[in-house]
Amino acid sequence: MVKTTCKSEKGESCEIRYFISSLLPDISLFSRCVRGHWAVESMHWHLDVTFREDKNQTLEKTAAQNMNILRKLALSILKIFQMDKKYSLKKKRFAISCNFARFVEDLMSL
Repeated sequence: MVKTTCKSEKGESCEIRYFISSLLPDISLFSRCVRGHWAVESMHWHLDVTFREDKNQTLEKTAAQNMNILRKLALSILKIFQMDKKYSLKKKRFAISCNFARFVEDLMSL
């Protein structure tokens, strides 16, 4: 049941988004929900770009869930892992996989 419709304007680019919601009309609740939604979308985007999660073809449900948990763990480690240069998460993953022995001690001390 639709209780509210909301309009959100973002930044200098005047990007406008419209939302349909079953929430009560409360601006602070609405803004928390929108921020929470985009935080989740951002994590899914990182999982897809860094680990190509959308191309995953694991058919066994439990195995797919376990792989998802491992990817999220690896993503959180990559986010806090500092390297000599500023790399994207995808480049960090590649650099670590090319010479794992060099980075293993730093990874274990996180």
